[in-house]
Amino acid sequence: MTTTYILRVWMPDRPGALGALASRIGAVGGDVAGIDILERGAGRVIDELVVELPGDDPALVDLLVAEIHQVDGVDVESIRLATLTLRDPRLDALETAAMLVGAPSAADAVVELCTHAVRAVGAVWGAVVDLRTDELVTSAGDAPSAAWLAAFVAGSQSSARVADGDTGPSDVVWAPLPVAGYALVMGRHGEAFRARERRQAAALARIVDARFRDMRIIESRSAHPSTGW
Repeated sequence: MTTTYILRVWMPDRPGALGALASRIGAVGGDVAGIDILERGAGRVIDELVVELPGDDPALVDLLVAEIHQVDGVDVESIRLATLTLRDPRLDALETAAMLVGAPSAADAVVELCTHAVRAVGAVWGAVVDLRTDELVTSAGDAPSAAWLAAFVAGSQSSARVADGDTGPSDVVWAPLPVAGYALVMGRHGEAFRARERRQAAALARIVDARFRDMRIIESRSAHPSTGW
């Protein structure tokens, strides 16, 4: 019997660092089943590893963390039990994109975006808010109120005009759907969204916004009596 954990670490971006980390994981009987680079820069890289440990003894997790901290320059950001069935993130992204493009209506595309973006980036909750009316369009999980979401997006947009980089809490991410006039907002409890996850959220939002635009054009043409459709 093995127990699977998701381990997020900061490490030096240099040859041999990953090998040293894997060696420490192996020292406690662990096995690295997967690895994903979330962010890199300034000589550091943030990796997310899927680690399988023998049995289900919580004390082994503490031992694993202690071993990892023996590697020079490596810090553990978080470790959590993998409660969901693990998926290939690249294949998952392609399947999600195909699902969004194939949505039968603009409204369906937005609902699918909220549901599948939450899973794709590992968020706890997600919501799509109408920025023109400050009303909630759809949500997944225990999302904040529409008023909070709209205020968060407005504050982030204002801050972005005077500062570079990400704005707002690190455990909340948002992406605009300018054609639809919506914003996708997602969050989790305390664990920061990294560069790859933010780019992924933005890419999914762009797919739906483009689909939203095309489908709205089709819908408006279909409704116009002069088209003959």
